[in-house]
Amino acid sequence: MFDNPRYTTRGVTEKIPIELQIFMWSAIDTMQVKRKDYLQVFKLYAENVDGRSVQIVEHTQEQPNYKKKFKLNAVDPICEKVYIIDDESHSTMLLAEEY
Repeated sequence: MFDNPRYTTRGVTEKIPIELQIFMWSAIDTMQVKRKDYLQVFKLYAENVDGRSVQIVEHTQEQPNYKKKFKLNAVDPICEKVYIIDDESHSTMLLAEEY
C-alpha cells in the first residue's frame, strides 16, 4: 500500500507547507508494521516546549493499531487533521474537513 501515484487536495496544498506534506508521506513509508491500513490519520497541533511553540505530528492507524508522535521545529505550527487514503490505484492526502 501507498506505493502508487500520490495526490494532494486543494485544501492540503493551501494550508499544509510542502515540507510537512513530505514528512507525512515519509512517516508512512518508514512505518515498522506488518500491514498498513488504507487510512492513515495525522493530527497536527502546537505544543509549548521550553517556552517555544513546537509542531506536533501524531500519526495513527486503526488496523493494526499504530500510533507515533513526532515533535518538529516550526515557526508557525499548523493545527489540522489530515487523512491519507490509499485506494490501491492512488493515494490522496486530504484535510479531514474535505472527507
